[in-house]
Amino acid sequence: MAIATSHKLLTDSWTAAVATLETVVGSFEADGAATNDCQVAFFEIVRDDHLHVNVTHRYQTRTAHGWMGPARLPQGFVHNRTFGSSQPLHIIRHVREMVFASRVA
Repeated sequence: MAIATSHKLLTDSWTAAVATLETVVGSFEADGAATNDCQVAFFEIVRDDHLHVNVTHRYQTRTAHGWMGPARLPQGFVHNRTFGSSQPLHIIRHVREMVFASRVA
């Protein structure tokens, strides 16, 4: 399985946290536990202080607690969530749950 990350930040508010998050998400592939290609996107929206996260899987997955979706895209199925002043360790726990969510049969 491949896990890719991307980010589009408009300010420096989340720069350090996203760098940490991308490093940790990159290490998810090494454990070999996932079987569903996945894209994790970190981004900001104008006039919104939250960090937005989209997790897109090739195949549909169950929705982890706290996430919205899925929405169907040409790339697969996307779930999203926002985070306020959360620390990277808190965010990564939730991202990991969504990245490794079980596939819908």
